Amino acid sequence: MRFILQLGFARHPDYPQIAQAAEAAGFSAISMPDSLFFPRNTQSEYPYADTAMVREYIESTGFIEPMVAMAWMAAVTTRLRFYPGVLKVPVRQPLVLAKALSSLAVLSGERIMLGAGLSPWREDFSYNGVDFTRRGRLMDECIAILRGAMSGKYFEYHSDNYQFGPLKMNPVPARPVPILIGGHSQPALARAARLGDGWISANTDFATLGSMIGDLQGQRRAAGTHGRADFQIHGFDMAARSPADFRRLGEIGVTDACVAPWGMDPRITLPEQLQAIRRFGDEVIAACA
Repeated sequence: MRFILQLGFARHPDYPQIAQAAEAAGFSAISMPDSLFFPRNTQSEYPYADTAMVREYIESTGFIEPMVAMAWMAAVTTRLRFYPGVLKVPVRQPLVLAKALSSLAVLSGERIMLGAGLSPWREDFSYNGVDFTRRGRLMDECIAILRGAMSGKYFEYHSDNYQFGPLKMNPVPARPVPILIGGHSQPALARAARLGDGWISANTDFATLGSMIGDLQGQRRAAGTHGRADFQIHGFDMAARSPADFRRLGEIGVTDACVAPWGMDPRITLPEQLQAIRRFGDEVIAACA
């Protein structure tokens, strides 16, 4: 099993030191959150936790654009991979996003993945001039454009949402950037099964995670993608602590365990975070190797 360090409750000035400590401790990758802005008012409810609590967290937290954060950490590491968990894909222009991803993948030695999501916040769409009601279709088309544009071949696309003639990006990575789909809804699971190189869960418990993985595997069978041995399942069981807990996650299909070694208390200091990373590496990662 591989282990993914979650940066949701870390302070961005500390990212380089955290990344170096995570690499030394044996983590496989780092995932960071994405938030474009904080709307004073919202029409939306957050699906994975209490909306008021999440809004308080977003309002008081600094968010660095994930492409910038990943470049910053990749520059001080050699092995770690990075992905946003998850990036609000349909509110971004897909060709611009493809250029940023391909450039970062090339410069980092192909250590970049894309965690792709929709965003639950209506304002992310409406404030950017994007139709919230078409978000699912836009997501599917963005994924197709990202894959085509980063192929290194001439590519064109024509739909009601995006229109462009033959183009080619250069440089592009030698291997495709893996696209991992986030979300707990049935449409999200179906999209991961049809279009993704993997799936990412948000914070959950073991029973709920197991149920969703069962649904995901059913969707993969229906989509004819169940035979892919390289399909990644990134699971976040909030209660997992011991090597036995993580082995149990592997038994239900998790390939990459997402962890927050110091918990979700924003008052934890950097020395405490670094100590928690080292301790997790010694006590869990080494035991699960």
